[in-house]
Amino acid sequence: MTAATAPAVRSTWKATFAAAAIGAAGGLVVNTLIAVAARALGAPDEFQQLTLPVYGTLTVLGALIAAVAWRLIVNRSRNAGRVLRVLVPVVLLISLIPDFLLLASKSQPGTTTGGVVALILMHFGVAAVAVPAFRKLMPPRS
Repeated sequence: MTAATAPAVRSTWKATFAAAAIGAAGGLVVNTLIAVAARALGAPDEFQQLTLPVYGTLTVLGALIAAVAWRLIVNRSRNAGRVLRVLVPVVLLISLIPDFLLLASKSQPGTTTGGVVALILMHFGVAAVAVPAFRKLMPPRS
């Protein structure tokens, strides 16, 4: 059998949850560093989005949802690599919409441009950790 005709390896739930755990744990580390730096640079304490209960919950939830979505794409798409090369940046950009809306509305106490920039960086930080873990543990077919 050649590589083109070999049966595809399907991602398992074990790999999915391992990838999600790595994305979540690594994302929490990165996001904590970003939050600490933002606070040191003047983000106010009342900006609750930079507290561990808020960004931590969203980081873990986001990593889990992303891992399951990645698994579904890898297991169901004949061109998963191509789909993910388009979908990952699109979803990342869409995930920034609430941050920009928050910046525009200043609807949360303590909202500053620096605080929102930190939130935006958190999205990229989680992606920088999660995507390589997903690729390693749930490699896409192309």
